Amino acid sequence: MTFILFRKLLRDVRIGLIVVALLLAAFQCLWARVTSTLSGRILPLVGEHLPIPALREIVFQGPGKIIQTLMGGESIDLTRTLHTLTIGYVHPLTIAILCVWAVGRAAGAIAGEIDRGTMELLLAQPIRRSQVLLAHGLVDLATIPVLCLSMWAGTWVGAWLLGFLDAASPDQRVDPWCFAPGLVNVALLLFAVSGFTMWISAAGRFRGRVLGLAVLLFLVQFLINVIGQLWDAAEICRPLTVFYYYQPQPIILDPHWAQQRDVWLHLGVLAGVGSVGYVLAWWTFCKRDLPAPL
Repeated sequence: MTFILFRKLLRDVRIGLIVVALLLAAFQCLWARVTSTLSGRILPLVGEHLPIPALREIVFQGPGKIIQTLMGGESIDLTRTLHTLTIGYVHPLTIAILCVWAVGRAAGAIAGEIDRGTMELLLAQPIRRSQVLLAHGLVDLATIPVLCLSMWAGTWVGAWLLGFLDAASPDQRVDPWCFAPGLVNVALLLFAVSGFTMWISAAGRFRGRVLGLAVLLFLVQFLINVIGQLWDAAEICRPLTVFYYYQPQPIILDPHWAQQRDVWLHLGVLAGVGSVGYVLAWWTFCKRDLPAPL
């Protein structure tokens, strides 16, 4: 019965999954075009009149520091194509698309069924509540890799179309396989956001309220993470957000990332948040009384 429900849930989200996957792939491909324009035209032209280090000091001072923060910090070298391409993985639009998918699907998983009045019909079948949560977990296991691979495919296609794969200059040449380990961080961010939202959904009754609460919580976390990078006094609050642990750029740029303890800590925290979210969702959903449909 769990597998039957899993197939039904997967069939229900297939249209949204295709749309989100295409959006992620298209944006990464578009970002490759932005990278080509920036590193191939703008920076060489500006560099003829102003040294790049001096340009960084001018652009990333004051309000410009926000841009540098969103790009990934001071370690990102815009003169290197690989570094610039990684910005597409931490771009606010990419994070927004990922979170919209995870929050939207998880918010409708339990609260959405109760809101529509279909949860009673579902539980009238020979299926336990724990099996319902298990089916939703299997949907995450099936859809999250698709979204991650779509981002990777967009990067690969963009690098191929713009000639980064066989560029003459080492600074312009890109190996798309470098992005593969970073996809683990992407997948775990999706899992963490989905698991946390699943817990809220398991305790809620109306999909709209669950969706609004989850969006508010993750938006506040995103703002806290950004402000913490700009304001030293707020730095202590950053580890309280899931976005602090979403750092795919060091994994992509450092071939020895597996030897870094911080990387494994970040991955472990995201995996833990998602797992705890699903456990709490299971405990909440199995213990609560379902309200009668309105």
